[in-house]
Amino acid sequence: MTKEQELGAIKIANEVVSIIAGLAATEVEGVAGMSGGIAGGIAEMLGRKNLTKGVKVEVGEKESAVDLFVIIDYGYSIPDVAWKIQDNVKQAIESMTGLSVVEINVHVQGVHFADEEEEEVGEEENQEKRVK
Repeated sequence: MTKEQELGAIKIANEVVSIIAGLAATEVEGVAGMSGGIAGGIAEMLGRKNLTKGVKVEVGEKESAVDLFVIIDYGYSIPDVAWKIQDNVKQAIESMTGLSVVEINVHVQGVHFADEEEEEVGEEENQEKRVK
């Protein structure tokens, strides 16, 4: 994105918009994480380290469109969480970049069950104790 002004041009990289969208999406309650998309039928859940994963952005001169690939926590209403994601991402991009967001597509790639993660952590701790 480039804005021409009297003093020069302002350029905002697509990756910047992707990071803003990724952060805004993960701030919403009920979002377990971003998904890197389905590769070979497996959705990989990614943490906050790589904020552009699970985000696809198309940026024009004045407008942008965003595709988000998310994993929702079990027990939350998927439509409600998706609407909140759309609202939060639109607000963040428009306020930080001045771009008009014309489209935000939320792709729910999976559901995260908290019990599974706790069981995995418990199993890892038990294995560590056995090794010692």
